[in-house]
This record gives sequence, C-alpha cells and structure tokens, in this order.
Amino acid sequence: MKIPILRLGRILLTSVQIDLSDNDVLQFQSDVVAQISEVEALGIAIDISALDVVDSYMARVLSDTAGMARMLGAEVIISGIQPFVAMTLIEMGRGLIGADCVFNLEQAVERLNERIAERGDKFSYLRD
Repeated sequence: MKIPILRLGRILLTSVQIDLSDNDVLQFQSDVVAQISEVEALGIAIDISALDVVDSYMARVLSDTAGMARMLGAEVIISGIQPFVAMTLIEMGRGLIGADCVFNLEQAVERLNERIAERGDKFSYLRD
C-alpha cells in the first residue's frame, strides 16, 4: 500500500490512514526519505490520527525515519497521536525520538514553519 506524500512548497505532508504491514511501513520510510531528498524538503508533517494502534515496530520505524529526515536537513513533526497510542508507547518504553508531536496537521505545518524560520528560511512553504 503506497501512502501519498503531498508537496506544499518545500514542506511535505503525509497521512497514514490505515494500519500498515511491516513491509508497508518500510516502503513508507523509503518513500519519505526519497521524496525529501528529491525535492530538498525542509520539513515533513506525518499525520497518524487515523491509527488506533502503533506497535513497537512502527514506532521504531517512525523514529528512524525522523532521524533519517533530519540527517537530510528536514524537520519532522508527527501529528494526531491518539491518547491510547501515546500511553501504550510510553508503557512499552518507546517514544518517537527525533520528531516533535502536535495535536493536528494544522499545528504540524505551523510548527514546521516556525522551525524552518528559526533556521533562517522564512516562508519556505510558499516557495518552490
């Protein structure tokens, strides 16, 4: 299952709407990293609000993806973590390292723009 990755200037937006198999999660990771590199993205917002369950493997892959994105120069914000998912991840000793978390996609884009502006690239979401 290919997860769409949308481009808004030099920001990428993606939303995981269904539970993914391990292979799908790895494909998603590969697609995200390739897209960041291809468009020289300054940030990516990953929305997981539709997910009721995030297992430890998916949490690890999301953390690794955030680390890879940051190595490429992109900020990473994850939005929409359900309360039960957050509690489960913490109980498992699993966090989402390398990515800030916010309530919704709108806040994710705002946070990305703030982080990118702090780096000196204002209005990046308006430029190609």
